[in-house]
Amino acid sequence: MSRKAAAISTQTPDWSGRFGALAQEARHPLLKQYYEAGCIAPDTPISDVPMVAMDFETTGLNPDQHSIVSVGLVPFTLKGIQLGAGRHWVVRPRLPLHQTSVEIHGITHADIAKAPDLGDILDPMFELLRGRIPVVHYRSIERGFLDVALRWRLGEGIEFPVLDTMAIEAHLHPNRRPTRWQQFRGQKPVSIRLADSRIRYGLPHYAAHNALIDAIATAELLQAQIYHHFGPEAPVRDLWL
Repeated sequence: MSRKAAAISTQTPDWSGRFGALAQEARHPLLKQYYEAGCIAPDTPISDVPMVAMDFETTGLNPDQHSIVSVGLVPFTLKGIQLGAGRHWVVRPRLPLHQTSVEIHGITHADIAKAPDLGDILDPMFELLRGRIPVVHYRSIERGFLDVALRWRLGEGIEFPVLDTMAIEAHLHPNRRPTRWQQFRGQKPVSIRLADSRIRYGLPHYAAHNALIDAIATAELLQAQIYHHFGPEAPVRDLWL
């Protein structure tokens, strides 16, 4: 087991201070309450950090042109995953489904016909988000789509720290794209996709593109990354973005 990998970012965002400022600036009660719940101190050991794995399935990859169609959330710590507290919602997108996205996540027009709008599930979503650090695999999806979705519904966006398991894998494998010469000599590229990353830690295969299952898979991946490369005493500032 390797330990004490370098921090994944040379900059240390002061998220605890930022939440204090955002609590003063926020106009919508839901966001004000979220920020007022506070953010842990940056020197908190990752073993003491309450987290929530979060995954969205979407109609595409651009938050300005596509929408969220399902949400998966599961709270956890390094010690265990609270499967019974996990939540999964299919939601009705404001923008139309695309056939390519239907083929990926399997959510059809029939599934969303009577589904709630994302705005209808914000209260239970934020119950799980408040006081916890979100853990995602590729932060541009969850950060970007949630920010745009809240701007549409609440009139203001959201800022929050994340632990990004894809960013951690990218940090651990900086030479994952071999040159042509390296490829000629037999070196293969290293995939940092969720399923492929899990394989490197001996984690089981799960069916992809279900938001709750992917959230659970992401939580397990982060646990493995911490124990293999950083150690439970690593401060959260070394990992959050």
